[in-house]
Amino acid sequence: MKRVNQILFHHKYQHALEQIKIWERNRAFCRHTLEHFLDVARLAYIHCLEQKMDVKKDVIYAAALLHDIGRHEQYDKDIPHEVASARLADEILPECSFSEEERLQIRQAILGHRGSKENKESKKDGACDLKRLLYQADKASRNCFACAAREDCHWPHDKMNMEIRD
Repeated sequence: MKRVNQILFHHKYQHALEQIKIWERNRAFCRHTLEHFLDVARLAYIHCLEQKMDVKKDVIYAAALLHDIGRHEQYDKDIPHEVASARLADEILPECSFSEEERLQIRQAILGHRGSKENKESKKDGACDLKRLLYQADKASRNCFACAAREDCHWPHDKMNMEIRD
């Protein structure tokens, strides 16, 4: 997990985490914290193992750590956070020994993590597998059943995680 730790401790990553923390300090809804990123990583890796997919663990963790890291640019500059996150990933990943192919795979997953019809299709290439894993884990990571702000949340009630599931 050396490469994942290089992301975690990268100065641009740490700066973005701090900016998100500042922007979300009064946010009542789910926050975009390191805990969220790690929850997504762990769930995605579990799903990868359960579905017998061939996606490297550190690539899954890299995508999960980076998928919402541009959130502060959405608040500050109205840039969609998946676009800002992909741009930050493009800046950080080359300095963390990820290959060009891995960087492309991670970038595509970040850009597609908010959901699309494509995530529900069962394609067999690594980029689509990672995108689907990231999408599923991101949605499953939210504990709506225990959220104090649930009644005011913008998520449709039928999409909320109202119980623990696998």
